[in-house]
Amino acid sequence: MSFYNFVLENEKTIRLSFFIGMLAVMAIWEIIAPRRALTVSKAVRWINNLALVFLNNFIVRILFPAAAVGVAATALENQWGLFNRIEVPMGFAMLASVVIMDFVIYLQHVMVHAVPVLWRLHRVHHADLDYDVTTGARFHTLEIILSMLIKFAAILLLGPPVVAVIIFEVLLNVMAMFNHGNIGLPKTLDNFLRWFVVTPDMHRVHHSIEDDETNSNFGFNLSWWDRLFGTYRDQPRAGHTGMTIGIHHFTEAKQCSWITGMLAMPFVGKVTDYAINRRLWSDSNEKNNNE
Repeated sequence: MSFYNFVLENEKTIRLSFFIGMLAVMAIWEIIAPRRALTVSKAVRWINNLALVFLNNFIVRILFPAAAVGVAATALENQWGLFNRIEVPMGFAMLASVVIMDFVIYLQHVMVHAVPVLWRLHRVHHADLDYDVTTGARFHTLEIILSMLIKFAAILLLGPPVVAVIIFEVLLNVMAMFNHGNIGLPKTLDNFLRWFVVTPDMHRVHHSIEDDETNSNFGFNLSWWDRLFGTYRDQPRAGHTGMTIGIHHFTEAKQCSWITGMLAMPFVGKVTDYAINRRLWSDSNEKNNNE
């Protein structure tokens, strides 16, 4: 059996194995050498964050049984998308597909920070009162559905090789758990790695309670996009051990750390200035009302 066929036939097992393996590695690392002291019971956060993950996976499997791999296979069968219409070396198509899809995720991340109604969904991810490996998989169900639809659209337009989609999904999952880890790397290693990939210290800035820091470092995997588009921030003002994690107005553990509060969060309260366009939108409305 070729590597290609092996990957296709064992896609679900491969993805689950990487998820469990990385979760275990990061969990042990966080116990041995935590970067920050936790403020909420780890058991409560883990049980509820992972419960949300399992709920999301269950719903996605019902709504999209073929998942991204199935969409890529359908695109190949019908010759939809760029790389199914032009002839390029397989290695180039795979590498380009992974990089382009990573860029799409970056743009999607900026979008959910820019559009107020989408920020309502995304703030579930940011309202975690601590920052560890489970934060990387903690998203509201509606945001997960939106993310899947954007991913499907990108696959249909791009026509990536099916194996490239599997590799991308594994990388995104593994890197999200890595860079949300409550760990620290040696400064020299961190400075080197963040020229290529997102490190825990780089992404932790994005989870600062300060809105200008929250609206920076949007990358999950490749760090290039933040540098190219001017959204890169090197360090939090208060330092990694002194910074506050979370968002203003959501500070109660029951609301932020329990699955019931997470699921209700998009429908509670006002949209704050964390949404990139919110302050300008509010000022414009106020000006129009005065006129």
